[in-house]
Amino acid sequence: MKRASQPQPDPAAFIKANLPISPVASIPEILLHQAGPASGLWRLAGRGDADPAPYWAYPWAGGAVLARHLLDRPETVAGRHVLDLGAGSGLVAIAAAKAGAAMVTAVDIDANAITAIGLNAEINGVNIAAIAADIIDGPPPVSDLLLVGDLFYHPALALRVMAFLRRCRAAGIEVLIGDPERAYLPQRELRRIATHAVADFGTGTGGGALQAGVFSLSATAGEAAKREGPAAAA
Repeated sequence: MKRASQPQPDPAAFIKANLPISPVASIPEILLHQAGPASGLWRLAGRGDADPAPYWAYPWAGGAVLARHLLDRPETVAGRHVLDLGAGSGLVAIAAAKAGAAMVTAVDIDANAITAIGLNAEINGVNIAAIAADIIDGPPPVSDLLLVGDLFYHPALALRVMAFLRRCRAAGIEVLIGDPERAYLPQRELRRIATHAVADFGTGTGGGALQAGVFSLSATAGEAAKREGPAAAA
């Protein structure tokens, strides 16, 4: 919990000083600022319940499996406009840029994540447009490919995300999801296209490897959203 007597530090300066740069487990091609036991992340955490948790400071399996897949299959993103939703550290966005995407946009609700994405993009020598926003209740973005890692950990969030992804698919945007099959992943609407062993901070085993999947959202789901209109997004 944050101590009221301590002023909130400058996010960029704090990340540079306290989150050392290291290769991502399972994805050594990418370097990130990553938190450790002595990072003191509480100094950047907000005081209220509505403040986002610092998920951006750690590698998670859904993002890791997407990043691994894009680097192994660069034709997935080559020459395309890609949007990384809930981008966190920017791991997936960086992988997309390294794999040859024409333009990469990273979106996250946490302003500290946006700062981290900028720093991490610079480390890896790629250009990423990072935006602090909650876009999932809005219209589909201007994009060819939407990448979503680790957003199915809470039931209410999963419902909002899936309504948005269906609208995107109905608008002709391809959707790829990375996830270690957490409880709220709607697998009946998805098709698994790849599996990789990747590390996951969320396992509680110190980032031990597990099997995570890359899934595509079926065109059927998008067409259903298009036919049902506002009811499908409710």
